[in-house]
Amino acid sequence: MKSFIAQFRDAAAKRALYRRTRDEIAHMSRREALDLGIFPEDAAKIAQKAVWG
Repeated sequence: MKSFIAQFRDAAAKRALYRRTRDEIAHMSRREALDLGIFPEDAAKIAQKAVWG
């Protein structure tokens, strides 16, 4: 069982990864995003799935 501090650290790292991923997708040009088959408006949903599954 993980200690509280380890769980807190893991949760903070995941939140940071989520924010970075979401921001990177949201700030893509529409052309770049469409080339990847995604929409910048879906950044939060895509980031959530990437980080937490």
